[in-house]
Amino acid sequence: MNLIAITNDLVRKLRLLRFGRPVEYVYNPLEYAPSMHAEYVARYGSGRKEVLLLGMNPGPWGMAQTGVPFGEVSFVRDWLEIAGEIGKPKRENPARPVEGFGCKHSEVSGARLWGWARDTFGTPRRFFKQFYVANYCPLIFLEASGRNRTPDKLPACEREKLEAACDEALRRTVARLQPRLVIGVGNFAKRRASAALAGMDVAVGRIPHPSPASPLANRGWAAQAAQALRQLGVSLPK
Repeated sequence: MNLIAITNDLVRKLRLLRFGRPVEYVYNPLEYAPSMHAEYVARYGSGRKEVLLLGMNPGPWGMAQTGVPFGEVSFVRDWLEIAGEIGKPKRENPARPVEGFGCKHSEVSGARLWGWARDTFGTPRRFFKQFYVANYCPLIFLEASGRNRTPDKLPACEREKLEAACDEALRRTVARLQPRLVIGVGNFAKRRASAALAGMDVAVGRIPHPSPASPLANRGWAAQAAQALRQLGVSLPK
């Protein structure tokens, strides 16, 4: 099964799920920005990868706007060279509008991750020869205020159904890309990868999450990430 087929199957399963308060809005960029995600997969998802970098779920100013994991607008447009028309979720929170590549907000996590990739590898071609970047869950959960609710904060009955679908998609993605390492970007992604991939022939590790909410990440995230990768045995350009 190729990556687009894996994505489409996950989208079908996630449509059947329902989420209660305090979640009022659920965005799925794979539904309203499918062409941007497909372009990302077509350009950068072919062949085997040594490392799969796994995020938790989209940010409201990142993948929510571009359809690309950690998809900070300027990096997706200018470094990954992906741009185009973005649709809208069926229900949109006025506090978190989807403006596509016209979005003026910068997603710090995405800018840090793709900025590190650019500064370390120079070109997307060199980076993606070794790495691929994906999210464990493609959904964004928003409260009425616009506050982002992460998947780990969902009630157990909702979280278990979500995890069942996302675990299966992750296993299929790993079978397709055959990475040596799946590296969670942050604790949640690492925990889910460890659970979903138990018994598969792949190692699981972790690097710090680049979120500005993390005091540690605000003190030189790129250097911390590079050190963590090297400790996991990943070779990086000098």
